[in-house]
Parts: sequence; structure tokens; C-alpha cells
Amino acid sequence: MRKPSGASKRPSKKKPARKAPPRARGSSVPQVNRRENPARTIVMAGQPPARGRYVYCIIQSNKALKLGQSTIADEVADVYTVNYKDLAAVVSDVPIGALDSTRENVLAHEHVNETVMRDHTVIPMSFGTIFKTREDIVELLRSAYDAFGDVLSKMQNKLEFGLKVLWDRDAVIRELEEEDDDIRRLKSEIGSQKGSTYFARMQYGRLIEAGLERWAEHYVSGILESLRDVAVAARVNKPIGDKMILNGAFLVSRDKERSFDSRVKRVAAQHERLTFKYTGPWPPYNFVNIRLKLERA
Repeated sequence: MRKPSGASKRPSKKKPARKAPPRARGSSVPQVNRRENPARTIVMAGQPPARGRYVYCIIQSNKALKLGQSTIADEVADVYTVNYKDLAAVVSDVPIGALDSTRENVLAHEHVNETVMRDHTVIPMSFGTIFKTREDIVELLRSAYDAFGDVLSKMQNKLEFGLKVLWDRDAVIRELEEEDDDIRRLKSEIGSQKGSTYFARMQYGRLIEAGLERWAEHYVSGILESLRDVAVAARVNKPIGDKMILNGAFLVSRDKERSFDSRVKRVAAQHERLTFKYTGPWPPYNFVNIRLKLERA
């Protein structure tokens, strides 16, 4: 309690309310495949921030490996493995906290995976996967040992390639208008503006959409059939935007990589109206689907 400011003043009988001490700032600890934990980690003044392990991928190795460096979370850190039996998680140390999906961080994640996959079959982890301790990673490898082993066996010596095919939608519509009698008639009726054109426009729109879908399916089925014998598997994802008709991912054996590459170029040359965007090789992002749950004791 503070002393009275003067001798003539009598101290108050009521004690002044004490101010609450300032609350320490904290950062939430990320959980793996769990709902957000409301508990917070308190960082005391002068105490270094807590460190976690960022996991890039899972590989098969019974040796501890050092795999260069990575710049992620604005830090340069060594990339190394955390091992359990013949499995290994490829990791680097990062501050515990939410990791922003900036271009630099995403590219760092992809770069490590692409580097490791040159010599190993990889199971890529989702961007932003951070564990608090080394022991948590060992527990992950132990609890999902059979699942990881099964996937690594199936993905052995396989790579992923991406193929996006685009077209000039307006040019296709013009061709439909020229070749389809009903579409041509409706377009003429709408252009004449004699009376209400509402139903004509509705019918015209339905016929155009049906024609576009028919042509897109024709192109896509032909392309997939042409690549079938040089790929282990294919996955067709939802196209992005009106110009894309195929957003595909292909799983290819390493010994078929050149054959697949040549086939894509040949198919592209046969479709002058289409634009092919071909990327890879990548880790098998589209062909690995493991749901993991790490439970604390």
C-alpha cells in the first residue's frame, strides 16, 4: 500500500483495489488432425519460444539422415530424419505456432519433398504439419506403422504428373452455333428481337451448355484413353474456371517416365485447338490418402 501524501491527511480506511498483473501473451499449440485446443502455452519474459518439428514427408529408412537445409517460417534450419524401425519422418525445427501459407513457405515445403523424392519414395504430409516433440513423431510412426508401410510399398518407384487441358470456350460456342441447326435457329430468333425472347434464350443456353459438355467429355475421354497404358493410375479433379476441361493427375512408374512424357507431347500435337499444361514429377499428392490421429496418453 502506498504511503499517504501528507501528514495532515488521514489514510483511507478502505484498501485500494490492487491492479491485476498483466497477462502474459501466449500462442496456441497446433494439434495434428484434432480440433483446436483452447489451452495456451505461456511464454515467460526472457524465455526462448517453444520449438516444434515441421514434418515434410515420410520415407522408408532405418538410418538417421541429414538432408540439407530448408528456409521455412523465416528461418534456415537443418533437414533431418526422426526414425522408428525402418520408417523415417523428414523434419526441420520451427517455432511452435500457426505457419502462414505464404509463397515462400509453400515453396520450401515442396522443395524439400521434391529433393527427397529423388532418392526415396515419399508420403507427402500436408502443409503446416507441426509436432511439439520428437517423441510425438515417433508415436505417429509407431501407431501408423502398418498404414505407412502399405502406402510406401504401393507408391514404390512411382511419380505423379499433372496435366491441365484448356480450350477457347468462345470459339467452341461459335462452332456449335454454326453446326447445330437448333442453336443456329434460336440465335437468329433472339437476334431478330420479335416479341419476347425469354424462352428462346433459355433454350439456347441449355443447348449451348449441353454441347460444351458433350465436346469436353469427348476430348477428355480420348486423352485419358491415350495415356492409359503409360500410367499406373489417373485421377480427374474438378476443373478450375470455364476454360479448363481437364484437371488431371497421373501416377507413373519411374521406368515409364520417358514414355509418358513422349505420349503427352504426341497427344498435345494431335489437338491444335487445345492447350496442354504438363507439370512434374511430383510426390504422389493425389494418390495418398491416409487419415491419421495421434492421441495423447
